[in-house]
Amino acid sequence: MSSKLIRFLSTAALVVGFSTIAQAQATRTWVSGVGDDANPCSRTAPCKTFAGAISKTAACGEISVLDPGGFGAVTITKSITIDGTGTLAGILASLTTGVIVNALSTDVITIRGVSINGACNGIRGMNILQAKAVNVEDCVIYRFANEGILVNESNDMALNVRNSVIRDNVGDGINTTTTTGAVKSTLDNVGSTGNGNGVHARNGSRVSARRCNFSNNATNGLFADSTAGFATIRAWDCQISLNGGNGVRAGNAGGGVSGAEIGQNQINNNTSNGVLVGTGGVVETFGNNSIRGNAVDACPGCSPVGPGN
Repeated sequence: MSSKLIRFLSTAALVVGFSTIAQAQATRTWVSGVGDDANPCSRTAPCKTFAGAISKTAACGEISVLDPGGFGAVTITKSITIDGTGTLAGILASLTTGVIVNALSTDVITIRGVSINGACNGIRGMNILQAKAVNVEDCVIYRFANEGILVNESNDMALNVRNSVIRDNVGDGINTTTTTGAVKSTLDNVGSTGNGNGVHARNGSRVSARRCNFSNNATNGLFADSTAGFATIRAWDCQISLNGGNGVRAGNAGGGVSGAEIGQNQINNNTSNGVLVGTGGVVETFGNNSIRGNAVDACPGCSPVGPGN
């Protein structure tokens, strides 16, 4: 065989190889309740699970759900969108974690329109280890033995939760911490109810909540709890009621600065304080909250800021 022919065949093999890799990862893939993970995850030949589809989806691509189904727990290691909008898209996560995010610090992940059910024995709904940003939109996360959403980062990260319900988890609805930088969380129209704490902001956490419901939790509705550095929660126009401990708590054992800023909230009928300023805690109030029907009303130890509107 001539050297020219050998070079030609080698080049052709490389081209075919690259073509196969390109075809294997599509920008948009599909899953169906009656799909098969042996399929290419195309519109006409969808996959069965999110885990099966993710390996065939290019970075920054999207997995779309065709029809109702349970699509299994998934580990995400790259920028991707999983979209179940308009279908009954579910993850049944018995004895496991529904979604694990362990991507690059430059990756953005979006989970939209998915029900994540822990079946009363699942580990946690979402465990976020690393990403640039995680967006949770129009989702329900419930019945886990630990947290609904846990952020346990080592870098800066953004968590954005919108139009979602996190309920009936033994652990906290949302629990955030990082060892470096800040976890910046924005919560808009979120219900975190029936959990351990509604929100537990730990070291390096900055939480901003608007139009949310943090009620009927076993301990606190909102808990800023830093042991080193800072943890802050800002809540505006929220319902914070009927919690087994305090409506809002800032500070615990000290060692860091734990802050809360509250305005135009309903903080009613909590078993202990409406607002508790603990060791290392600072609470700033605009003075326009409804704080009544708690074991301790008013806002003892709070610092007024304002004016409130």
